[in-house]
Amino acid sequence: MTWLFRWPETFLAALIFAIEAYRWGCTGTPAVAQALWTSQRKLETRNKVRDLWYHGYDSYMRFAFPMDELAPLSCTGRGPDWHTPENIAYNDVAGNFSLTLVDILDTLVVLDDRAGFEDAVRSVVKWVSFDVNTKPQIFETNIRVLGGLLSGHIFASQPDQPFHLPWYNGELLTLAHDLGERFLPAFSTPTGLPFARINLRHGMAAGESVETCTAGAGSLILEFATLSRLTGDPRFEKAAHKAFFALWNRRSDIGLVGNTVNAWTGSWIHPEVSSVGAGIDSFFEYALKWYIMSGEHEFLDVWNESYAAIMRHSRSLDGLWYRRVYMSTGDIAYNTLDSLSAFWPGLQVLAGDVENAIKSHMLYWQLWKRHAGIPEVWDMSYKQATSSQYPLRPEFIESTWYLYRATRDPMYLDIGEKVFSDLVARAKVECGIAGIQDLRNNALDDRMESFVLSETLKYLYLLFDEANPLHSDDSNYVFTTEGHILYLDRQKLKVPSARIRQLRRAESPQCPAYEPPYFTGAADAPGLYVGIRSRSDFDYARFLISTATSDGDDKWWHPSGWCEVPEVEHYTQEFILSIDGKTVKEDISPSLKKIHPVADGFMVQSITGVRTRIVSRLDGKGYDVAKLGPHTVHTGQIVYINDTALATTLGTEKEKPDERDRHPDIQLRIFIDFIDTASSAVGGLVTDAVFTAHSGMFAGNPSVPTPPNKKPLRFGQGEGVGLVRDPVNPTGCLPYAQTYADEALLVRRGDCTFLEKLQRAQQAGASGVVVINDADKLVNPSASAEDLAGVGDTLDDVAVVVLRATDGHQVSAMLDAAEDHRSGRAVLVLEGRERDTAAPEQEPRRERGSGPAANRVLYINGHPLLNTRLLL
Repeated sequence: MTWLFRWPETFLAALIFAIEAYRWGCTGTPAVAQALWTSQRKLETRNKVRDLWYHGYDSYMRFAFPMDELAPLSCTGRGPDWHTPENIAYNDVAGNFSLTLVDILDTLVVLDDRAGFEDAVRSVVKWVSFDVNTKPQIFETNIRVLGGLLSGHIFASQPDQPFHLPWYNGELLTLAHDLGERFLPAFSTPTGLPFARINLRHGMAAGESVETCTAGAGSLILEFATLSRLTGDPRFEKAAHKAFFALWNRRSDIGLVGNTVNAWTGSWIHPEVSSVGAGIDSFFEYALKWYIMSGEHEFLDVWNESYAAIMRHSRSLDGLWYRRVYMSTGDIAYNTLDSLSAFWPGLQVLAGDVENAIKSHMLYWQLWKRHAGIPEVWDMSYKQATSSQYPLRPEFIESTWYLYRATRDPMYLDIGEKVFSDLVARAKVECGIAGIQDLRNNALDDRMESFVLSETLKYLYLLFDEANPLHSDDSNYVFTTEGHILYLDRQKLKVPSARIRQLRRAESPQCPAYEPPYFTGAADAPGLYVGIRSRSDFDYARFLISTATSDGDDKWWHPSGWCEVPEVEHYTQEFILSIDGKTVKEDISPSLKKIHPVADGFMVQSITGVRTRIVSRLDGKGYDVAKLGPHTVHTGQIVYINDTALATTLGTEKEKPDERDRHPDIQLRIFIDFIDTASSAVGGLVTDAVFTAHSGMFAGNPSVPTPPNKKPLRFGQGEGVGLVRDPVNPTGCLPYAQTYADEALLVRRGDCTFLEKLQRAQQAGASGVVVINDADKLVNPSASAEDLAGVGDTLDDVAVVVLRATDGHQVSAMLDAAEDHRSGRAVLVLEGRERDTAAPEQEPRRERGSGPAANRVLYINGHPLLNTRLLL
């Protein structure tokens, strides 16, 4: 209904659309994105955010310090509710230890306020003590206070950087160690899971509740392990490590963890629901972030398995949101999402899955547009909020920052500006910044939570501060779930054992670069890269939330546009393998004779009965095997298939000699052969790359050497062939006006069949065609038996292959650069294929890791498993 643009349209219309797309506005406060995001505009917006932050901070220091929080409506301070100990809404975070000041220490670093940082450190050292008769929640105190102290210590003690304090002597670390020791009695349970709360002066009280949540017990490793590494006291890291894996080892058979657990028995508590939101959220976050900080692979394994389970069971069918499901079955429990789950898109970006992060963020953006805030709980079935508070939580703007850094799409700056204007209009009061008690009528809460200054405005500031040093810091730093900056220098990292190094040496996690949406042109019109607002599923998120349209939306509607319901491919699938595709009994514990580890992965001697999990690759080029029975296959490892029974089956099924080794995918190396080395740098463009192409099911077979009874294949042979295109005949469907001796022709899909494209190319002397698909989907060119009967073997020396759209655009850019700079020519080479020679008397055995076998991969349901190799 509301997608602006659909080819064919004129290129002029496309250009106007691309230039004007940034002007789209939002509902709520008046649209604010009416100009390009120049450097000056970003700085001005950044400084406005800075001013709002200091309005809140100065109000806290004036009216509330040394108490825990600011009450901005009454212009006073607030600490624990001494008269009502059961009031956990306040007492879980307010421990009578100047909470807000400790929580904001490293925000002053982000704001580049060295003097303010020094004053704050002095105030903490002077005022803060943990010898207090209060019972805060361990999780909240850990992330807000312990994390704040550790981050402050790292910057105050680190020489050769602006925030080093010469007089500082580790006082913040001493406070952190004292707080950590006061936490330790809570871990004295049979499971190692900590109680949720502890009295900081008197320790554990008799009759304390044994109920805790997964996030509370499992989100301690960043702070606790950092404390251990900085002090040399291993107790904290050991406690957090044990608690983390006490939860993970109790996951369900489908890989999900529950929300609440009995810390004493380790039993999950009814209703045993799993989600990415409140009660579980930061468990996943800390698994990934501790791996980033420490390099300890077992935490990456937890993240990878958790993510696969979530994407399989919790992700909605349209791929835009994540449901609350029963942990044992994956069945839907509640069609609701909460505001804390808005952190999830940011974590997906950090894990490298930018595409799914964009989708899930769109939903929260529509929630913000509808409410000028994120309600605490939203019912997807009834499309309304069931809890309308908004205490100025940071998760949505945190994810917005991550997505902007990954995509650099100005839409996220527009979102940030909208968030800022709404915060000023709704929450700024004379004595600070107030939480919103009800988004429907803007009733305010007399409370400024510490995370408003430690997270919400920190991420908003970073969104517009392009030159912030954090954006060019390639160290192992992470933001904790409270937004504190932690990192470990090399001396504090543990060296993995020789056994671990041997097992994980082939590991290479994926982090593919973001590719913006691309519209293919019609006829001879070029294509167009566009912004996220131009995605065909963008308006679908608005439909899900029932967000009212604005004049800004109407302006861009078009009679030929549409609102696309997203098509989501399975992120992960499981199969029990068999030789002939028939159902077999699962082999629960396959022997080493069946599956055994090798230097760079696993060797499978028999596939029958092996439960195999495949997971979608983040680069979009297929799947990888992630589990073989009980064995985890890590990123970068190879699964070698050497089942002789499979070879026998394949041999009996493939009767046609020409089809014997025709594989659906091949590897093409395409590079620019420069005239001179001085021309080899072309504006930072990639000039040499290997692409996965989908080969044709007819004509020459680029997979293996040509049999002796057929004409040798000319396509991609030897040192390669030239790759060219004809601007007059972009789809290759017309007769060519010139000859192309053994060159390969790059053409676009459409206007005629694959067979016709190849015939036209052969008639012009070309060795084959490389077709750019109009989508990122697997297409193997084919032709009808009737058409092929008329062709016979005349096409045996030429080949047709298809590139996915994004790969095709990259190849086109390489040709553009070569032509514009007149610096060389594009060359195409078939990777991993032996040259055509006379056939030997007997085909040699294909050895692992070399020759054609290195590129023969296993396929399941048409999907290539790119980390497999067939040795048959």
